[in-house]
Amino acid sequence: MDAQPNSPEARDIRYHLHAYTNARKHQETGPLVIEKGDGIYVEDIAGNRYIEAMAGLWSVAVGFSEKRLVEAATRQMSKLPFYHDFGSKAHSPLIDLAEKLVQMAPVPMSKAYFTNSGSEANDTALKMIWYRSNALGQPARKKIISRKRGYHGVTIAAASLTGLPNNHLSFDLPIANVLHTSTPHHWRDARPGESEEQFSSRLADELESLILAEGPETIAAFFGEPIMGAGGVVVPPAFYWEKVQAVLTKYDILLVADEVICGFGRTGEMFGSHAFGIKPDVMVLSKQISSSYLPISALLINDKVFEPIADESNRIGTFGHGFTGGGHPVAAAVALENVKLIEERDLVGNARRVGAHLQARLRKLASHPLVGEVRGVGLIAAVELVADKASKAPWGKPAALGALVNGLLQQNGVISRNMGDAIAFCPPLIITEPQVDTLVDAFERSLDAALPQVHAQG
Repeated sequence: MDAQPNSPEARDIRYHLHAYTNARKHQETGPLVIEKGDGIYVEDIAGNRYIEAMAGLWSVAVGFSEKRLVEAATRQMSKLPFYHDFGSKAHSPLIDLAEKLVQMAPVPMSKAYFTNSGSEANDTALKMIWYRSNALGQPARKKIISRKRGYHGVTIAAASLTGLPNNHLSFDLPIANVLHTSTPHHWRDARPGESEEQFSSRLADELESLILAEGPETIAAFFGEPIMGAGGVVVPPAFYWEKVQAVLTKYDILLVADEVICGFGRTGEMFGSHAFGIKPDVMVLSKQISSSYLPISALLINDKVFEPIADESNRIGTFGHGFTGGGHPVAAAVALENVKLIEERDLVGNARRVGAHLQARLRKLASHPLVGEVRGVGLIAAVELVADKASKAPWGKPAALGALVNGLLQQNGVISRNMGDAIAFCPPLIITEPQVDTLVDAFERSLDAALPQVHAQG
């Protein structure tokens, strides 16, 4: 990168260690510095405008310039800029948000608990589950099952739940008592001739075999995203969640639905649990809860989880867990206003209607030589790229083709993200059909631009 000595790019290289970035490569290429946001668009420091096709990090539901959220933050900042919920303290935005979330849950929930990120929320869920097992006099019931390619965050416990190699390598993860079962990706992992229902039955049988091998009395919970996000936008096959839940019920294992990406309308339903008939004991919420204007996350727990925890806190004298910023009043006020906007403007319905258009436009690209699979629901989708459609083989090293196309897509005015060779699309819920057409047209141009390079290198 040819950056001026004291430019923002040069200072970023000098002082900033980036998340999910090759630190050595970054010293050569430098950052894309984003300065402004407007609706579904962001603008870089050079004045280039992009469709933000990932809604930032799967999260900016109402777009990048919603004045009502700015006003909600300003009002609350001037009234009560900070307070906490330790020692039976509370404040109005937190009480209102807790009530709202519990009432809008897809299944009966008892309490809301607040943290600052999806990672913290999943860490907290794991701690609560261990605490509950001890409260029930079941100290052996501490093992947690999640899935390969699942994503649940990056703190030590949450990263252990995550089933992606790069979240474990050189971090000495996963920790003990975290197990991983198969990914429900029919296109990639089904046997020849195996239907979606047969594949789902096989995965449910594998899950049951794992539980029996470990001992059902040692398994506390199963963590799963309704649609797997960072693992490649993997949509569960037919009957998957029905069959998995039957196994969990059989052995009295708690179900944690990680709704961090799917929650608040992404799938065309308010929650992914609505979309796939999931009946969780715990729900993990973040990202679109505040459109990420401020950090906030929440756990919803049912009485089956809450009552033993309450009993144990009474025995000990306290529930010894909490975060300084958990349930921050300004973040809670913004989240309340954000949820109100999603409901008032029927952004869930927009995700359903415009999402159908996005899915249809992307599926028209299925015949492109570089496209292996198109998948998605509502306003979340992925296009898996391959060098050979018949064998589903990558181009050179895995992720090389995804990185190539993603770079070309940015040149064509769309910011996306490749998870390996899958290009993800998760735009703000306010996107319109014409804007979807602009996005997909840019993606098609990027595929066409990549094709000569793929052919040239074999």
